[in-house]
Amino acid sequence: MMSLLLVVFSDRMTPATVARRFPYSSPYWPVLSHSLLRRILPGLTVSALGDGMAVVAVSWLALQLASPGQRGLWVAIAVAAYTVPSVVGTLVFGRVLGGRGGAQLAGWDATLRAGALAAIPVAYVAGALSLGLYVTLLAVSSLLHSWGSAGRYTLIAEVLPVRHHLAGNGVLGIIAEMATIGGPPLAGLLISWGGAVWVIAIDAATFAVLALTYHLAVPATGRPTPTQAGASRTAGFGVIRRNRSLLGLLTLSFGFFFLFGPVYVALPLYITDELHASATLLGTYYMAFGAGALIGGLTVGYLRRWSLWVVTIGIVVGFGLTMLPLGLGAPAGLSLLSFAIGGAVWAPYMPTSMALFQRSTTTVNRPQVLAANGAVTVVAVPAGTMLGGPLVSALGARETLLLCAIAIIAFGVIATGLTALYRLAPTVSDSTLTDGE
Repeated sequence: MMSLLLVVFSDRMTPATVARRFPYSSPYWPVLSHSLLRRILPGLTVSALGDGMAVVAVSWLALQLASPGQRGLWVAIAVAAYTVPSVVGTLVFGRVLGGRGGAQLAGWDATLRAGALAAIPVAYVAGALSLGLYVTLLAVSSLLHSWGSAGRYTLIAEVLPVRHHLAGNGVLGIIAEMATIGGPPLAGLLISWGGAVWVIAIDAATFAVLALTYHLAVPATGRPTPTQAGASRTAGFGVIRRNRSLLGLLTLSFGFFFLFGPVYVALPLYITDELHASATLLGTYYMAFGAGALIGGLTVGYLRRWSLWVVTIGIVVGFGLTMLPLGLGAPAGLSLLSFAIGGAVWAPYMPTSMALFQRSTTTVNRPQVLAANGAVTVVAVPAGTMLGGPLVSALGARETLLLCAIAIIAFGVIATGLTALYRLAPTVSDSTLTDGE
């Protein structure tokens, strides 16, 4: 992973300077060389690959367990169960988990996921795996998902100075993009050899590795104690509601992800019904998007001198523009290239938006705020996907893609206007952060 992360160089360096200073000149070097993070990143990489495989395995096992007439319904339920219950977990466990250290939160999420997912192959071998039990175990596994995500970004803010937050977030994003590219094809091979249930067993094992990594890398004596033991269950939502910058950022993220959701319905139907192509072309589109996202992720560390509000909102507008060729029915070669560029534009969004959250919160409320943000955004894409069905039926697949592109552009333009009008950006300009701070 390190070799991939360090291939991007500063445009101000000559080749001779690069040769002398590489890899220390990379913005990612302080992250990769950090004494704690370098022990955790391998576990995160293994777990991300397992979760990338689970994207395919979760729905495939639902297909195998369901009767022919109910497959679509149970696939949707299984996919939702693997993510959406984290909203409930954010509310139910807010009083207990609020103020905990980042490593604790991420470690507990990994432990719960490992146990719940491991129960699926155990029940399968015992002949007791029903659809109801399968969905229940998936739901249990995802209860702490928002807290786990909050824990990872909280840990970055705990151990790195502000000027390195963006690069740290970028490393997490690169790991996720690599897993998105490698996980699904690997899952397909493993499913053909042994079945989807064993891919889920591997996913459980990768989370066990991650949980053990957190336990060993951050010993109990080095873990921060809760800083707000009596916090409200909804403390994170309260902080966001009272902070205009955070509320605007959360609204931007939800709207962006929601408006992209219908693409997951419209793109496959556009390829099959209008282009009369096979699933191979659909896979090529997703592969192009993933490759672009990996390249875009590698550039994140070099954005630290820019205004992150401008970059974050610009990503929304730029991504909408890259979707236009698909909606306008451009030739497949052109739309594939545009989709790959879209992936590159999309990739920095999560690192930059999370950096803004990290800079706009305190040590006391950061975990609750990040968990609340995760709880809201995790339902945005599924909600948009559910809207995709009626939209495609009413408008058509290509027209839905065009509507999504125009809506995302318009949403970004509106966000730009509101940011300028109400000055949502923090008082201290994030563009002034330099390496010397």
